Amino acid sequence: MAARIRETVGEDLEESHEINVTPFIDVILVLLIIFMVAAPLATVDVNVDLPGSTATPAPRPETPLFLTLKSDLTLSIGNDSVPRAMFAISLDGRTKGDKQTRIFLRADKTVGYGELMEVMNLLRAAGYLKIALVGLETLPSADAPASGGAVL
Repeated sequence: MAARIRETVGEDLEESHEINVTPFIDVILVLLIIFMVAAPLATVDVNVDLPGSTATPAPRPETPLFLTLKSDLTLSIGNDSVPRAMFAISLDGRTKGDKQTRIFLRADKTVGYGELMEVMNLLRAAGYLKIALVGLETLPSADAPASGGAVL
């Protein structure tokens, strides 16, 4: 940092035309900390090993409702585990009774087809007919067919 000896003896200080970036850096660091704390809260914490799909992803709603079938065949709505006996009541509570709500169904890839169909039958019995299947995005390989999976 360079310093200059003042040539005038008066009381007037010379104007500085340099930008002081210290407050700007402080604000950026505070925002960084806020985002680092808030980012993990925005994700769903149910561990499930999803199978891959080469289908073009559909646009996601602002607040999707995930129904998860875990490898031990337990059900979770969002982050909350739900017993099958209370499934319809819990789902109605989360959707406020709106049967037109799209339910995003995801299941562990070790879950059998029969168990997945049983959960879809539970959804149908509860009156929810708009179901979207969730999978991981993968790139199509050379030996895979060009068409992707379907979303119900």
